[in-house]
Amino acid sequence: MEAQALQFFIACVTAAGFGIAVAAFGCGIGQGMGLKSAVEGIARNPEASGKVTVTMLIGLAMIESLCIYALVVALILIYAHPQAGAIAALFGAH
Repeated sequence: MEAQALQFFIACVTAAGFGIAVAAFGCGIGQGMGLKSAVEGIARNPEASGKVTVTMLIGLAMIESLCIYALVVALILIYAHPQAGAIAALFGAH
């Protein structure tokens, strides 16, 4: 039972790490593309820079929230699973 709990924990940590890596990569690409488009829009029409900047900041916040959701799911995978007691016992925590 303890070996299965440890294998499950290792799988959860691996999935959490992979999920955060994919989320950070995707968010970075999305934010870069959004910023690029906003700068190009401001360069073409400087008078609309206020509206473009506000829209860009809202969009960047929405993209960043996706990465935060991935972090929450990763933390749930690591810390809130049914075999947490068995894993804590393996590491000597009482």
